[in-house]
Amino acid sequence: MMDELGALEKWAGGMLAQLSPAARRTAMRDVARELRRSQQARIASQRNPDESAYEPRKARAAKRGKKLREKKGRIKRAAMFAKLRTGRFLKIEADASGLAIGFAGRVARLARIHQFGETERVAPGGPEYRYPARVLLGFTDTDREMIRDRLLRHLTQSA
Repeated sequence: MMDELGALEKWAGGMLAQLSPAARRTAMRDVARELRRSQQARIASQRNPDESAYEPRKARAAKRGKKLREKKGRIKRAAMFAKLRTGRFLKIEADASGLAIGFAGRVARLARIHQFGETERVAPGGPEYRYPARVLLGFTDTDREMIRDRLLRHLTQSA
């Protein structure tokens, strides 16, 4: 991912340097907002940046021979990371020198565990589990095209 960022910075850096600081800040904020929207939509659709599906959650085991749920009906399997992808936690920072998109606060640790597939305790004092890598933040081909288009739009408007 760092190679992608370096290539993008090299491509856009020279052109963005021609803009005034206020115009650069506006361009960065516009790109950051749109990039956050696309990341939120991709996380909601449970897809990695390479368009592969997230590995599904592991089924919970029943305790002491009982069924996990004895009521009629089904257990609703809600989408993962529903709160994590909200604007409250998925923050953007944009200024004239660049932009950043990431998770804020204590959820950043949870996001890192899933992003890189790290090992963590399931509950305090509970067993450890190696979570599968579910890439929350990353560039798709559509994201790259959107960044290019947004930057070119700002460059042509200011010229």
